[in-house]
Amino acid sequence: PEVVGFYALTHGLVKASLFLTAGALPSRSFKELHDRPIYTPIWIALAIASFSISGFPLLSGFGAKVLTMKNLEPWQVIAMNLAALGTAISFAKFIFLPHNRVKALPVKAGFWPAVLLLLAGLVAANGVYYDAYTWVNVVKPIATIALGWLAYLLIFHRVSLKLPQVLEQFEHLIGVMSLMLIALFGMVLA
Repeated sequence: PEVVGFYALTHGLVKASLFLTAGALPSRSFKELHDRPIYTPIWIALAIASFSISGFPLLSGFGAKVLTMKNLEPWQVIAMNLAALGTAISFAKFIFLPHNRVKALPVKAGFWPAVLLLLAGLVAANGVYYDAYTWVNVVKPIATIALGWLAYLLIFHRVSLKLPQVLEQFEHLIGVMSLMLIALFGMVLA
């Protein structure tokens, strides 16, 4: 349905701003990021994108999630609620990063115009579905986000999960992508 386009737009805006912002971070390691605070304006950009993908009101991620929920079958709503909780938990790690006003690393010249344009898009696209702003629709995502943050702070913040990085090597990545492409072509042509 039409919901998919709006959800994809919102998701694309968020992911693009997150990837751009990740390039401006002093490190890719969360352990190092906790030891070395990031520049507050960069943290704000990271936080706004994280709020949006978590479904926080006043950002387009909220409208996209509410509109998607309204178009799901009842059994699908449970999976979507669990996914929303998981999203809030996983993006809490960005929200709770330490930050300060000391500028650490210079950013590339086009960074701020690009990120500000993407974040403005997240705010502007929020107006697409203004009917989403009912008490129930506003309280539910805030409660989900709060529960996700609480779970992160009490449980997941202390847990370190080390996954094998063998599959992330370039050769393996190209191989898996090639197999997926062959499988997709096989499904289409069958």
